[in-house]
Amino acid sequence: MGIFSRFADIVNANINSLLDKAEDPEKMVRLIIQEMEDTLVEVRSSSARTLADKKDIVRRIERLQAEAADWQSKAELALSKDREDLARQALSEKQKSEENVEQLVKDLTLLEEQVARLQDEIGQLQTKLEDAKTRQKTILMRGKTASSRINVKSKLASGKINDALSRFEQYERKIDNLEAEVESYDLGNKSLSDEFAELETSEKVDSELEALKAKLNANKAKATKKK
Repeated sequence: MGIFSRFADIVNANINSLLDKAEDPEKMVRLIIQEMEDTLVEVRSSSARTLADKKDIVRRIERLQAEAADWQSKAELALSKDREDLARQALSEKQKSEENVEQLVKDLTLLEEQVARLQDEIGQLQTKLEDAKTRQKTILMRGKTASSRINVKSKLASGKINDALSRFEQYERKIDNLEAEVESYDLGNKSLSDEFAELETSEKVDSELEALKAKLNANKAKATKKK
């Protein structure tokens, strides 16, 4: 079973569990990302173990190749000493070493293929994880916005806002009445400042009136001279 098949089984099982409990979408998204992160850690650990196995096989191949070369040298030495029996035994041992090397090379090939698949799957999972995290931010923002809108609409629908505004208007009317009552006490009661203010205003009006009269008289005088 590939890591994505296993991952899908885990996520689907948890999602179904969440749906049964009517959990919120944000929690589901966090769970999916957590499962992806856990799977990524597990796959990387598996990849590390496979790479360690590969290194071990390479070392064993090198050791067996060295043994085969050593048996080859021994066989040549035995023949040079006219010990064909020893040379035959040495070549037999060499053959065993070479057969072991051949089997280990096959194992190494399979391991390399497995490592390549794991690296590819790790890359895919990493990409999907980054995409999920990016989408998570969007989902969380949308969720918060929707919750805020629901909260506002529920308050508007409940009539609490209208009641508050109505009370606010009542308070405003009460304050208006209080201010009017205060102003009513001041009617007919002029302060010293008010008296002087009226005098200054009256003086300005009188000055403007005299200036206007002077202007009109001057205009009449000019008109008379022209006649």
